[in-house]
Amino acid sequence: MTAVPDASSSPAVITVLQPDPTVPLDRFTQWLPSTHRTVLLTEEPVPPLADCGEGIVVLGGRGNAIDDATSPFLPALRELLRAAVDAQVPVLGICLGHQILAHTFGGELTLASAEQDQEGAFAVQLTAAGREDPVLGGLDDEFWTAQSHHDAVTRLPEQAQLLATSAQCPIQAFRLGSAVGVQFHPEASPELMARWRENYGENASALLAQMRSRDEQIAAAGRHIAEAFGQVVRERTDR
Repeated sequence: MTAVPDASSSPAVITVLQPDPTVPLDRFTQWLPSTHRTVLLTEEPVPPLADCGEGIVVLGGRGNAIDDATSPFLPALRELLRAAVDAQVPVLGICLGHQILAHTFGGELTLASAEQDQEGAFAVQLTAAGREDPVLGGLDDEFWTAQSHHDAVTRLPEQAQLLATSAQCPIQAFRLGSAVGVQFHPEASPELMARWRENYGENASALLAQMRSRDEQIAAAGRHIAEAFGQVVRERTDR
């Protein structure tokens, strides 16, 4: 378990749950304004809600959201997410984390979705609800994202609000109570995206060039999401 000190005066702590050692916090390490600690779920148990501080981030990974045999931490993680939403603890789910959130609360997924598979830089659009959301609100109506996924949420949980969409992958972000899920990777640098491609034995030069060409817009959106989520966590702490 690693901890990153924060220079601000806020006592808020965010627990980062990392399902895959190859999918780290990356640029969120600098952008999250609160103190945070990371729990690598392949090596450490899912912590109880009482030990998660004032907010939770669930990162992405190569597994899927429904295969408990391959990812034995999933049942405990679902229990934690239900408890967090019941207690109104802010949660941010990223890519796999977004899919786990949706599945936990009754949404539907398509695994290995050829139609919705995305790898690279893609524009997505805010919905009316997204423009008013405390985490996504303030982004441009159309903003650029880093995408690396083969699975997709194809039906939202009941009571969830769609926050962002695109033609290829319609459910790009949603809110359910205190939890927000985003299908894209606001934390990922071009270099991390390239490493993921290389991990599959593929040439990453074209992807790296594409990601770098859009990185100013992608980084601005990612930083906004990290800072806005941190602000939501601080506001809960101050109540």
